[in-house]
Amino acid sequence: GGSVDQVSRVLANYLAPSLGQQVIVDNKGGAAGSIGTALAAKAVPDGYTFVVVSTGHVVNPVLYSKLNYQLKDLAGVSPLGTLPSALVAAPGLGVKTVKELVEKVRATPNGLNYASAGVGSAAHVNAEKFVVGLKLKGTHVPYKGTPQMLVDVAGNNVDYVFAPLISSVTMIREGKVVPLAVSSEKRAVAFPNIPTMAEEGYPQGQFNFWIGMLAAAQTPKAILDKMNDEINAIVDLPDVRERFEKLGALPFKMKPAAFDKFIQEEAITLGEVMKASGTKLD
Repeated sequence: GGSVDQVSRVLANYLAPSLGQQVIVDNKGGAAGSIGTALAAKAVPDGYTFVVVSTGHVVNPVLYSKLNYQLKDLAGVSPLGTLPSALVAAPGLGVKTVKELVEKVRATPNGLNYASAGVGSAAHVNAEKFVVGLKLKGTHVPYKGTPQMLVDVAGNNVDYVFAPLISSVTMIREGKVVPLAVSSEKRAVAFPNIPTMAEEGYPQGQFNFWIGMLAAAQTPKAILDKMNDEINAIVDLPDVRERFEKLGALPFKMKPAAFDKFIQEEAITLGEVMKASGTKLD
């Protein structure tokens, strides 16, 4: 039910007829996505096994000193989309703006609690970029997935979270959580009235939450290029764009080599954020 799962299933529905092959989405969650990613990194590089990851993928080498694969063991196939994250607060917290949230955090001796879909998840990285950038106090509360963390924010068990908009759309529309800002560069199409973090005066909370497909590093270039072409054609379809927009997502295109470079740059930038946070998983 998380954002990676939802986008993967939209893609699979179109890839199957396009490729003339059955496409199976096998959800291998856990350990900040590293369990499923390790399977893909060690798979036979024949073009039959791929993995869909999110931004959290690039910080796993910082979090795990004994990670059983390296980023270089995987080759970029194609980004699938960018998904704005929404900074949402618990309804009982009594804040309506990012400024009010920051003031409340600083007025509380040990800060507030902030949730994530797990240590190293995109929601966690986004939160640490915000917390570290503003030198805020607080306690990170990791969950096993996005749905659980949102339920607890709505239930006032956790104070706030940077949740993928694709996963929080329903709760925002039903008024179960309080949206303060989106962390994308531009306002989300699905919620044009919600300001960006930069508009609110807090660029420290700006974050590019992306989802992309990878394959084992030795996968032939012809296969990577073929999958890249197929994916780009699919995200250009009007009905796919419409489905993405309803979920708050936007298409994000790159050729395999450019996507590899992008991942390397993200690993450097966001790796420094996680080092500054002091987060480790072993």
